[in-house]
Amino acid sequence: MNQLTAPPQIAERLAKPLLLVARKKRRSSPLLGEILLEQGALSPGDLIKAMALQAREDALFGEILLSNNMVSEAELARGLASQFGCDVATADMLCPDIRLVKELGAENCLCNGVLPLKRIGAATLVATDRPQVLSGEAGIFPASFGRILMVIATQSDLQASLLELSEEALVKRAETRVTSHESCRNWNSSAMARVFSALLLFLISGLVANARLTLLLLTGWAILFLVLNTSLKAAAVIANLRAARGKSLAFSSRRARTPGVTRLPKISVLVPLFREPEIASRLIRRLKRLSYPRELLDICLVVEADDKVTQQALAAVDLPPWIRQIRVPDAELKTKPRALNYALDFCKGSIIGVYDAEDAPENDQLHKVARRFQTCAPEVACLQGVLDFYNSRSNWLSRCFTIEYATWFRVMLPGLERLGLVIPLGGTTIFFRRTALEEIGGWDAHNVTEDADLGIRLARHGYRTELLPTLTEEEANCRLWPWVRQRSRWLKGYAITWAVHMQNPLRLMRDLGPWRFFGVQLLFLGALSQFLLAPLLWSFWLLPLGLPHPLQGVVSPTALFLLTSLFFLCELTALVVGMVALAPNRHRGLWVWIPTLHFYFPLATIAAYKGIWELITRPFYWDKTEHGHNPDIDTRAHNIRPANARLPNSQPLPTLKCLHQP
Repeated sequence: MNQLTAPPQIAERLAKPLLLVARKKRRSSPLLGEILLEQGALSPGDLIKAMALQAREDALFGEILLSNNMVSEAELARGLASQFGCDVATADMLCPDIRLVKELGAENCLCNGVLPLKRIGAATLVATDRPQVLSGEAGIFPASFGRILMVIATQSDLQASLLELSEEALVKRAETRVTSHESCRNWNSSAMARVFSALLLFLISGLVANARLTLLLLTGWAILFLVLNTSLKAAAVIANLRAARGKSLAFSSRRARTPGVTRLPKISVLVPLFREPEIASRLIRRLKRLSYPRELLDICLVVEADDKVTQQALAAVDLPPWIRQIRVPDAELKTKPRALNYALDFCKGSIIGVYDAEDAPENDQLHKVARRFQTCAPEVACLQGVLDFYNSRSNWLSRCFTIEYATWFRVMLPGLERLGLVIPLGGTTIFFRRTALEEIGGWDAHNVTEDADLGIRLARHGYRTELLPTLTEEEANCRLWPWVRQRSRWLKGYAITWAVHMQNPLRLMRDLGPWRFFGVQLLFLGALSQFLLAPLLWSFWLLPLGLPHPLQGVVSPTALFLLTSLFFLCELTALVVGMVALAPNRHRGLWVWIPTLHFYFPLATIAAYKGIWELITRPFYWDKTEHGHNPDIDTRAHNIRPANARLPNSQPLPTLKCLHQP
């Protein structure tokens, strides 16, 4: 008979010898499981199951019990108090000393699950929900605290009491975690308006003085970046093909596997939500499909305090214990990175991930994340998953968007990794070593493309990003004006990110090296230049139609022919790259739509001009993308692998040395 499903009488007989063996190994006071069993809070069957889980997982026994609904928070607190010989502090008894909290730091209180209450002579009374950790981590307290006296409280009561006292400090920290020289929070819209006015005046003056020469210079600049961008695409394809010919794994680690077996780490996943009532229930269903052990999974639904519609939608859903809601206090600045920064201190895991509200990740994705972090080099601080769309055939716009995403995530990003260039991160299915993320200050709360900016800052601090062969499906923005608004936010953020990091070009070059510095110019300045100057490139379509070109008479016929040929060669290369991206995956049927990208990318030019205008008028405005317009999200299979996305099976997990907490 399976002992995990044994009847209560048999389970009780099985539990007692297991407890005796565990107590002998520990050679100390009664175990938590034994105490809870005697108190009637834990059944024998659940005790056996929890002990089996703890034997193979790196989780506290109390977290295992809570995550699997075996005990309540109050019952666990009473059991811990009995085990450690201290009292239980109820919510009304938690009156922390603001001076002690400031001395320790509100963020440290959250991370370590402690709350200093008051001084008692040469000692300090501290409430905690994790006495097991606290008993071995006295180093987290300053020497001025003296001897630590413990009382037990529930996590909910601890955090509620702390937020009453330190919410303002945590909000300020969320908005200023990144150092000022790497943040755009000091962005000067007035100065930027003067810069654009000067550029516009210079352009008008040039057109008045010599219109054709001005057009030639601008066209030359556009052609230059078109050729460089096309060369980068071709290099990415070649790098990927060489890797495939060498029979190396796609997105493979640069460090060999190390022998040994380890327990899985705890993973915290942040899911920022803002006005998402339509997809709240579907989101919970998709998160429940994740196969990672519940006691090692910490899902944080990050909701703005004034977003009542999302809160009401979540209230109607029965959240399991391993999914919790974190409310971000209201403020004038309301961006996704600010919310992520605020929620970061609430996380329990040594690995921090981010999902969007509409995401449908592979069921075993977090297992792949844990395995890759244990096998890759220590300087690999971030893993980026592959994004795809489940509504790729909704309309023409979604088809083109799918082709663009396939090119970016299946060709460009793997190519950038293999070429040793900086990888601009996507906003979702990204996972970080917590220590590295905290070291660089988390996300820039003011940047509307916080993901791309974070990719550069990781590289500047000596870290690398790798592509992870795992798929997350999300919802393609397939409505015309919302698509333009979303793309304008991305391009506005690209412009801000480039401007911030180019405040000191020499320092940026020293941090990145010449090759990666060149890559940043190509990826950010090049993208902006191409979209803003795209109308000049489109003018080359006039010649095949037998119409005159504005540069006729400015350059020789031979030079004009060469420029035109170069333009069409780049256009042809882009089509071929799109076909390469679609070839190995389920979207092969979209090949016929690749030529229509010539009508798709002009929308990005409109978005670019909108984004540039907002650089002056609303630099920090977050033009939110609305989701939930495609009800077929749960009708698709979510276990589709991207091309070449295979990881070795049956491999032992090596020792992980970066756990945030035991």
